[in-house]
Amino acid sequence: MISKNKAKLIHTLETRKGREKAGLFVAEGPKIVNDLLHEGFVAEEILDNLDDIRKVSFLKHPQPVLGVFRLPAADRETPPAYSDIFRQYLDNRLVLALDGVQDPGNLGTIIRIADWFGIENIFCSQETADCWNPKVVQATMGSIARVKLHYLNLNRLTEGLPADYPVYATLLDGDSLYEYPLSKQGMIVMGNEGNGITPMLRSKINRKLLIPNYPPGRKTAESLNVAIATSIVCAEFRRRQG
Repeated sequence: MISKNKAKLIHTLETRKGREKAGLFVAEGPKIVNDLLHEGFVAEEILDNLDDIRKVSFLKHPQPVLGVFRLPAADRETPPAYSDIFRQYLDNRLVLALDGVQDPGNLGTIIRIADWFGIENIFCSQETADCWNPKVVQATMGSIARVKLHYLNLNRLTEGLPADYPVYATLLDGDSLYEYPLSKQGMIVMGNEGNGITPMLRSKINRKLLIPNYPPGRKTAESLNVAIATSIVCAEFRRRQG
């Protein structure tokens, strides 16, 4: 039976402050736990007694396995200098940048999308939801084990990029995604659910895309969910490269 102290500790992992203090996060469900273990994440505790799990689960319907894992060492170390990030993570690669995506479900789904389309790195503004939030981890369905998220100042990051490095975003004044030339490397910027991309970062966009609605001229929804838009854009990039 799980002790009161251990249950109390796990409950603190629902908050970012609690996770950072303990250096731990929670993953629930056999697939997610197995994916993390397979990718080398270190488990502090694996619970498989459903009565114990019900006492600490963050889910409405608890899963038969709950794991308490150590946060990756990189998350607790000083991040690399901005001048080194391009060489390490961006050169000749396709990456995502998230500017204030705050809904845990959206962030988790975007991580899952990145995993599906072979995008290994996501750069997040400090205003973006914490990727180790239990709701985010759950929504990734295990993809959090394979996709690395970097939290930093996106404005500083883009300022240091080569002038000809493609920085894409979906904007209302952009050109059709299906007609615009797409490169094999570049950064795809996705903005906040309600406010979009912040003005300063928007000024760094040098490739403006538009996801057209169908048929042209028909009255439709004002916008797409950020995760759905990310999926459409990533799919078109990979289709062109296939």
